Amino acid sequence: MYVEKRSRNIADKSEMRKTPSLVDLCVRTVIDNVRYLGDVGETDSHLLERILPHCTVDQLLHVETSTKGRDLSSVTDKLWKNFYELQFGRESMQIVIERMKLKKVSFRWRQLYEAKLKDVQEAENKAIDRLKQLYKKEDARKQSRQVQLCTKVPPSSKRSFFAGSGPGYNMSNVKSNIMKKAKIDLMKR
Repeated sequence: MYVEKRSRNIADKSEMRKTPSLVDLCVRTVIDNVRYLGDVGETDSHLLERILPHCTVDQLLHVETSTKGRDLSSVTDKLWKNFYELQFGRESMQIVIERMKLKKVSFRWRQLYEAKLKDVQEAENKAIDRLKQLYKKEDARKQSRQVQLCTKVPPSSKRSFFAGSGPGYNMSNVKSNIMKKAKIDLMKR
């Protein structure tokens, strides 16, 4: 009885492990080395559908720009849609889909991804510029509120120590207008 169970387990494992085909081995090797992909013009679409989902955004962009004489959008459009959703969120993707349906137009997801990436970059640059301006304003405000050192002027040697009640009394030494008025009122009495 023990021998039968053991032989049955071995048979089950061998059924589960099939030897991979040569195509499967090649696809695995390409997936492992996807960073080195370039022109895939002659590669079958069903193989590209297995390989390209393992690419990053930059790798997929490189593969598409390197491939000459073939449009890969039939294979890569789904991938660009996934990248769009990952980068900008599901809500943004739904808004784009609704707008395309509303206007009855269709764009490739790569174009939409690049346009949205450009818009986000411009918004970031505007925000950075606005922050720089706010920092400059704040620095200028702080500079204007700082204590400024002045050079000390020595007192003049021609000081008058007399009580200015006579005709030679000079009112120019009095600094304040209120003090001037008070002195004039005092002199008139």
